[in-house]
Amino acid sequence: MVSIRLSRGGAKKQPFYHVVATDSRARRDGRYIERLGYHNPVARGGATEVQLDLERVDYWIGVGAQMSDSVKKIVKDYRKSAAAAAAA
Repeated sequence: MVSIRLSRGGAKKQPFYHVVATDSRARRDGRYIERLGYHNPVARGGATEVQLDLERVDYWIGVGAQMSDSVKKIVKDYRKSAAAAAAA
């Protein structure tokens, strides 16, 4: 089964996560099928906290991929902020 989850990168105490579509049996930071975006929880200054390719996320969900709980929250918040930016 394909899952959409976070893959950790970055340095100690400076986390950086890639949002990836991967086989559910693969390791957390192991091989993945496709990178869908990133989440930078410690973004400062002009850096963006979240960047996602929503079309590809929707594609993977459409073919049966399951999102992890943390990715569900990130995608939900990103959609909300993208809709607010489009309305403004």
